[in-house]
Amino acid sequence: MPGFIPWLMLHFVVAAASTWLARRYALHRRLVDQPGERRSHSIATPRGGGIAIVVALLLAAAVLGWRTPGERELFAAFGIGLALVAGVGWWDDHRPLPASWRLLAHLIAALVFATALHRQGAPAWQVLLAIIAIVSLVNVWNFMDGIDGLAASQALIAGLAGAFFLPGPWSWLAAALFAACCGFLPFNFPRARIFLGDVGSGALGFALAALLSVASKNAATPPMLLLLPLAAFLVDAGFTLATRILNGERWWTPHVTHVYQRAARRYGHVAVTSLYGLFSGVTLLLMWMLSNAGAGSGLIALVAWYAFALALWGWSRKGLA
Repeated sequence: MPGFIPWLMLHFVVAAASTWLARRYALHRRLVDQPGERRSHSIATPRGGGIAIVVALLLAAAVLGWRTPGERELFAAFGIGLALVAGVGWWDDHRPLPASWRLLAHLIAALVFATALHRQGAPAWQVLLAIIAIVSLVNVWNFMDGIDGLAASQALIAGLAGAFFLPGPWSWLAAALFAACCGFLPFNFPRARIFLGDVGSGALGFALAALLSVASKNAATPPMLLLLPLAAFLVDAGFTLATRILNGERWWTPHVTHVYQRAARRYGHVAVTSLYGLFSGVTLLLMWMLSNAGAGSGLIALVAWYAFALALWGWSRKGLA
């Protein structure tokens, strides 16, 4: 394997160069998101830039699978699943697909990765976790990709956590995710010149879910702590969705009722993305402090942090009503 810094630089450069190319392609093909009542941006912006992160991650998975024969099948399943999720997202970015078709692709990708986990001897709970996590996070990242820099910066923080705390070659994949997000972000924040698109948001959700699914394989910290950097997204997406369902709304349709969307309309994209980043960044410190803690302490910390996140969500939603 190359050194850690060259590894980061490789995926940063690949993602940055690919984003630049993706932007040129999107402008040429007129793949542009127009402002609207159910959108949070005010100027027409090209979409599909997340394909750059997909390219970087597929490169990382190929190299890591080649260099670690014992994990080769699982890295191959990661690549196949990522390609499925990104592929259906790329298609949807060009020509909108029914939600049922997209969900079917997500489920197939989840089953591919979960089957590889099972073949490597993972217990049934870990296999089930992989299926649930992949389908859930793919859609959570899609729901939360609505303002400049938010989805990519949150994935960047979660990738950094994985780089430090995941086992073996999976920490290198998490590092590649971190570097790829760093390469993409200058095009997406503080002013978006290109959006992730469904190809990017879905791919980020898949990658994070896969990393979470392998966290129990000799992770350097209690595995449940890897849920800490996901708290902001899981709480905002999960409870907003639950509220819409309880209110009898068409929850599967686009909307602007997430806390981050309401806050962005009042305070702007930069402020909201920065606050979400600060909130999630604190979890890196918590993970470091709890890295040698037992499972019981880790669970208590996780529950306490999610309770805090839920309280903030409820307070913010009321204040932004």
